[in-house]
Amino acid sequence: MTNTIDRPSTVRLPAAERRRQLLGVALEVFARKGYHDTSMNEVAEAAGVTKPVLYQHFDSKKALYGELVVELGAGLEQEILAAVARADGPRQQVEAGFRAYFRWATQRGDAFRVLFAERNRTDRELASAVAKVEAMVADTVADLIVYDGISDDERQVLAYGVVGLAESTSRRWIGLGLGTGTDADDFADTVARLAWSGLRGIGS
Repeated sequence: MTNTIDRPSTVRLPAAERRRQLLGVALEVFARKGYHDTSMNEVAEAAGVTKPVLYQHFDSKKALYGELVVELGAGLEQEILAAVARADGPRQQVEAGFRAYFRWATQRGDAFRVLFAERNRTDRELASAVAKVEAMVADTVADLIVYDGISDDERQVLAYGVVGLAESTSRRWIGLGLGTGTDADDFADTVARLAWSGLRGIGS
């Protein structure tokens, strides 16, 4: 199930719908300009509301960004869990989880850019919010690594390695503007096999 955020609307909306609309607009503005170069006034203008209306829902830009990160992270987790649930066996689960991550990143480039913008890592609060998403994904991957002779801590470190591979390859693919579709799917399969080959070597 894909986690979607509603697009802007000029009609008067109930509070819950307005909040989702504001999150959708913030996603687009943050993805285009970056967190640090975006003002609350710009988000309000893009949403077609006054700044006081925006502040009724989010008391600061950081609060708005933080809620957006939580929402996007939950969507990414849902994609991975759904893919893993449909797969049989450790290899298929690892590869399916990786493909789900890569496809989410390439198909929802705005969401990926907002979640994993390099510049945001210099801000302690923003970095903490993103770290929670990475930990959530790593926990999911760690459950799929089932080799005897490694500790839970080592399994967690390996999981972060797989997540780092997924993030770095997705970032590079998006940065090169290579787009979505068959090429992205084929590349996801290739790097998924690479991730599994590395993990398989542990058990050899």
